[in-house]
Amino acid sequence: MVTVLVVVLAAMALGVVALRLAAYGRREARAERARLAEEARRAARRSLDAVLAMDDRQFEEFVAGLCRRDGCTQVRRVGGAGDLGADVTGRLPDGRRLVVQCKRYAKHRTVGSRDLQTFNGTARAEHGADVPVYVATCVFTRPAREFAARHRLCLIDINLLGFWNSGTPLTSFLELDISRSGTHRRLRPDPE
Repeated sequence: MVTVLVVVLAAMALGVVALRLAAYGRREARAERARLAEEARRAARRSLDAVLAMDDRQFEEFVAGLCRRDGCTQVRRVGGAGDLGADVTGRLPDGRRLVVQCKRYAKHRTVGSRDLQTFNGTARAEHGADVPVYVATCVFTRPAREFAARHRLCLIDINLLGFWNSGTPLTSFLELDISRSGTHRRLRPDPE
């Protein structure tokens, strides 16, 4: 009887130890996931320093390269005088026509709805875009985001650009509800 009692108590003690170790492991795993997510956010912001230092043509080539990396085909940089709002064109992996407008602005600026209205008209009417994408190194105003949501424009602001640059595929951004995602608050300029 004493032996059975000792065995039961030992099994209970081992069970308690196992439960505590499992709980500790779950806490450690959560902490590690949070640490990795924060590290990814920091890396995305750091990687944008080089992007912000590019000139307009380099930025357009950079965006074209991201499109190619994500499986787009027939990608061409067509930006320049008279481009009618198309800096990069191509085909998404599913075959839809992609037209991208690139704006390399100072990060404390914003892109308003008037710019998007113009782009929406030329991207679709002049370039036959199935998927118009506007990429900017700043944020979009609230009216711009609302316009984009109504007209199915994909907006990639400075925040999403960091994630795109860090490996998030372009197709992940195409279905975002841009009227509710991100922020429209201006960023502060860097100190000089």
